[in-house]
This record gives sequence, C-alpha cells and structure tokens, in this order.
Amino acid sequence: MSITRQNLSVIIVSYKSEHVIENCINSIDSKIEIIVIDNSNSKDLKKKIEAKYNNVRCILSKENLGMGAGNNLGIKNVNRDFALILNPDVTLEKNSLSEIFEVSKEINDFGIIAPISSEAEYPNYILERGNKFDSNKPFAVKSVDGYAMLLNLKKLINFDFFDENFFLYLENEDLCKRLKDNGENIYIVPSAKIHHLGGRAVDPQYKNEIEYLRNWHWMWSKFYFNKKHYGFLVALSKVFKNLISAKIKYFYYLITFNSFKRKIYEMRLLGLISSMRGKNSYYRPKL
Repeated sequence: MSITRQNLSVIIVSYKSEHVIENCINSIDSKIEIIVIDNSNSKDLKKKIEAKYNNVRCILSKENLGMGAGNNLGIKNVNRDFALILNPDVTLEKNSLSEIFEVSKEINDFGIIAPISSEAEYPNYILERGNKFDSNKPFAVKSVDGYAMLLNLKKLINFDFFDENFFLYLENEDLCKRLKDNGENIYIVPSAKIHHLGGRAVDPQYKNEIEYLRNWHWMWSKFYFNKKHYGFLVALSKVFKNLISAKIKYFYYLITFNSFKRKIYEMRLLGLISSMRGKNSYYRPKL
C-alpha cells in the first residue's frame, strides 16, 4: 500500500517548543492530520494551535513523558496506516512528502522510510558497514535519526515501538535495531529533504537546564542501550572512557570555579552511574 495524504498522520512531540512548532506545522500539507503531544502540558499552546490549524489536534500529556513515550502516545491516537514522527524544530521542503508518496508506490517492504537531512555534513542515517548507494535513488540504511522517520503502522501491527525506558537519546537507534533484527527494511529518500535546527526544539531561555538534561540522559541512554543489546561488560567497555573523562573534567572545572562546565560533567557522571546501577532514567529538567 502506498502512502497518501489520507492515510498518513504526523506526530510531533513538543516541550516548551512554542518558538518553533508553528514553522514545523506550516511546512506540512494542511490536508494531513497532525497530532501534537505536548509534554509541557501547555493549555495555551493547545488552544492556540487548535484554533489556528484545522488539521491539528493537541494532546496534553499531563507529565513530561520524554520522546519515546510521547511518540508512543501519539501512535496510540493514530487511526491511519502510516505515522511520520517529526521533532518540532524540523521543517519539510515543499515537495518532501510528495517525493516519499511516489517512492512508496514502488517500495512497500519498509518498516521505516525517511527523508534526508539538507545538511549533508550531518547525515540523519547510518549505513550498514560496506554498503554503497546511489544518492539519486532511495537506499537502505541501518538506522535513521528520530527527528524525522515515517513508520509503516499497517505492517508493524504487533510491534512495540519506542522503549519507554529511554527518556531522551538512542530511543530511535533502539527502535531501528529491533526492526532490523526482525527483518524489516529502513530506507532514506534522498529527493525528500528536511531542515533540522538541531537541539533547538526547547525555548533558548532554558538552555542551561536543557544542557544538563542532555548530558545526564546521553550517558544514561548510552549505557542502557549497549547493556540491553550486548550485555553489561560490553556496555561498560563502551562508556569507560566517558567515565574517566567526566571525572577528570569535573574536578578540573571544580578547582577552576567554572560552575556551568562542572555541572555538565557532574550530570554526565550521575546519569552514567544511575544507568550502571540499573536505575531508571529519572532526571527531569527543572523549569
């Protein structure tokens, strides 16, 4: 079955994203249903965008669920065959979805199909080792970044999508790995381009607290991902250099009185230690 405007929903998980989310919505065809999951539980945002856009439905999550659980909530509210996951700081080029629709007429064996980042130096995919591809044609990949991925819900009826133990980072890598392990295909469509601001989905006035959040969860997720798929010892080997580096830099910034940098490496240590001890990804931004 090919993708059309009628059988596609777009899911956008937002958190303090009022400054960018309308640019994202405006880049999507107004005939396509958009479901916004707002993790900041903003009634003002819900009222504003539902009044402005006839094709947008905003669901308030009541609590900050994170990316994976937020996307799962969006998927549960989709009654169509396909769901495009987008971050609120992503915009689509005018013909991006049309290009994906055309490709889906010929490629129907995908679990995920995704547009390509307009920033060639920052690719939004990872190739299988040794794979070559024609940059003018759709090509198979190992994984795609979670800020833009289109899921084939009809094909993946009994699949558990995002692992909700991840709050932030690597939930997309985990999803792609499980799909590939199940024999599913993941494709990039190079004629469908997107623009990603990169880490600007949250209002910049919260930048310090978000930086602490990112560092805590990056280390938590890195250990958890590797332990889940490869075992404790492999996970430990993957993070050992990070652990030593974070300790050294924490004490360096402590004695040089750089409180911001010290806090960053403190967050890295705390996130990593929490994951190594088997604790959940509990840290949340203090906004």
